[in-house]
Amino acid sequence: MRVLLVEDEQKISAYLKRGLEEQGYAVDAAFTGQEALDWAELVNFDLIILDILLPEVDGLTVCRALRRRANRAPILMLTARDALDDRVMGLDAGADDYLVKPFQLQELLARLRALARRATDAPKSPILLYADLEMDTRTRRVKRAAKPIELTAKEYAILECLVREPDRVLTRAEIAEHVWNYEDFNQSNIVDVYIRHLRRKLDDAFAVKLIHTVRGAGYMLSTHGDDETL
Repeated sequence: MRVLLVEDEQKISAYLKRGLEEQGYAVDAAFTGQEALDWAELVNFDLIILDILLPEVDGLTVCRALRRRANRAPILMLTARDALDDRVMGLDAGADDYLVKPFQLQELLARLRALARRATDAPKSPILLYADLEMDTRTRRVKRAAKPIELTAKEYAILECLVREPDRVLTRAEIAEHVWNYEDFNQSNIVDVYIRHLRRKLDDAFAVKLIHTVRGAGYMLSTHGDDETL
């Protein structure tokens, strides 16, 4: 999932960005309210983490502006103040949830998972199932036919994209947009490389293959159909 992190304190931003990326999120960082608005014009983010106290344009104003633009990405507001009025103003501005500083990274991750489930109208269970494949989005454990599968953060993120939209072809660009940030992604064969890794771990030992290539289009998760050579 692609996340916009809007936090003007460089050390906090770097810490959160690193922690989120270790969990498989693709993170773009903005340090002012205006930068946040500019980023949101260019990219369709899955989630936005937005500090209230920002230079140039404050977080509440940014939040209102995004909602006026019909941007429906879930927004988690960060505030250094626990006053009821601040929380109410944040929610009234269009935020979906708030988190008071200081907080633990694990709590932030839990809030983001909850917002993602709500945004996709997914069931409250953290378990994603497809055929004999099981993904626990809380623990990030993956099993196929009850056999544990060890995945890297990027492999997990790509697989989650496919599992959330089974039997639909996802282009390389769609996959990359949710897994890599602007700085990391380039137009090389990086998606193909990670798909090969996933196939080796998920499909090689099983008669039924789940990850399929669609010629000239991309990849899809399916229990039927043969790959079409690109």
